[in-house]
Amino acid sequence: MKKLKTILFLAFALVTTTTWATTWDEPWQDKVIKHADYFVFAKIKSNNEKKGVTIEIIKSLGGQELKGKIKITDFYLLDLCSSSGGHGAEFQFDGINECYFFIKKNDKGKYCIATPTAGFDYLKDGKVYATYRHSYHQALVPVDIYEKTMTAIFNNYHNQPYDKQFITEYVNKYISLKPAGFGDNEINTFFSQHVALECAYHLRLTDFYPKLLPFLANTSNFHNQVSAARALVSYNTTECKQELLKVISDTTRSHFVQVICVWTLSGFKPTELKEQLKKVNETASNENNGFGGDIMDPRVCTHFPDVKNALEKLIKTL
Repeated sequence: MKKLKTILFLAFALVTTTTWATTWDEPWQDKVIKHADYFVFAKIKSNNEKKGVTIEIIKSLGGQELKGKIKITDFYLLDLCSSSGGHGAEFQFDGINECYFFIKKNDKGKYCIATPTAGFDYLKDGKVYATYRHSYHQALVPVDIYEKTMTAIFNNYHNQPYDKQFITEYVNKYISLKPAGFGDNEINTFFSQHVALECAYHLRLTDFYPKLLPFLANTSNFHNQVSAARALVSYNTTECKQELLKVISDTTRSHFVQVICVWTLSGFKPTELKEQLKKVNETASNENNGFGGDIMDPRVCTHFPDVKNALEKLIKTL
């Protein structure tokens, strides 16, 4: 009876969340940055959940320069899945004093962030709670590293120069190390490697191929595999394609990781692998796939395909 009550409660919670609550499909960080006009560091002066957040710019880091106080009142990538009666998407900055923002000025002259949960990285205790991949997956990063790496990513997406020497040295330093985990003595290295691998993806860095493979093979760490699969986007070679295909074919691997590998492979237009991909697709998983997390999370409807769906989409393009 207790088990039945639990199942009924979860079913009810899911229905009420998806039917009545405000939820949205959360964008990936590359889309957030590409669509932003400004990258700034600011103090939060006031916050009204419904009306917006007022900030005072401390410094502009990328894009057009902003100065003084501005009010952010809207969202530029908000793709709603459901909306509760009288309660739309709201600004949630209580308890946050300083924050990095990716801001866009829309055609109505309003300053916007991407969504209520994307388009900003807040500062606390000298570290930045930073998004390099997706707001579901964050890293704790020192301020100086965050500013240098995120400015490089922003500038690159906006066709502006960045400090390539710093980035190359930083990435090489950390991906040359053994893939780290979440232990007390290695968590800081893990975060640094996350930043390095995601920089390799965003900046389309080359010359690191052999050093990426141990991270892709690190089956004990989901995040290392995902970042490595993304970073391989710059290596359109027969060997790289086979490494990705090996992961996609391995039914013991994370379905999330397999889809990332499919997406990376898709960028190569691998027509020569069409028949192999069809064969793999015959036994590919069609189980629900995604970021997981709390069903009450407003990002709950963020789209992520199952492995079979991702493969079929790729095969149709070949």
